[in-house]
Amino acid sequence: MKKICVFCGSSMGFDPVYRESALILADYLIKNDLTLVYGGANVGLMKILADRMLEYEKQVIGVMPHHLIEKEVAHQSITTLIPVESMAERKNLLISLSDAFIALPGGFGTLDEVAEVLVLDQLRIVEKPMGLFNVNGYFNHLISYFDLGVKEGFIRQEHLNNLMVSDRVEELMEKLSLYKPVGMGKWIQDIKLESK
Repeated sequence: MKKICVFCGSSMGFDPVYRESALILADYLIKNDLTLVYGGANVGLMKILADRMLEYEKQVIGVMPHHLIEKEVAHQSITTLIPVESMAERKNLLISLSDAFIALPGGFGTLDEVAEVLVLDQLRIVEKPMGLFNVNGYFNHLISYFDLGVKEGFIRQEHLNNLMVSDRVEELMEKLSLYKPVGMGKWIQDIKLESK
């Protein structure tokens, strides 16, 4: 894994722990000579990550739609800023450029990006690991929702097992390195049988 895509907020969050955790993640990427791929913004946790990487002269690739660049939220100092036409194109390019994904706390956009990777992994369109950096228990309610989905028969346990979760960067990266895609044959057969 050389290029790590980080999904995170364009806001800072109220608790300083979120900013501190963005710096911890950036420091891990720096120490391990990894490239940051992200949404290209110069605001929120995205700015914290990018600025720390740039401080140590590390590679930072940002992807941002023209309509957001025009709002002057793009980070003009990163290594590479790739303009795209739409949010959907941005997401597709972030996914194709990256080897693995980590979500820091964020809002609707972060949730959308996490869900996209999980669906593409489930369908074997993309075979890349997705992790939640569960700072301050931020993702606990989302994890509870996924657990409920398993309990009620809408999410398969083996797919949920491929969502890596930790509140420690080193442990999360170790889990990402152990990722193995789930074969489609059995669960497709199962849902066909369930639907008869």
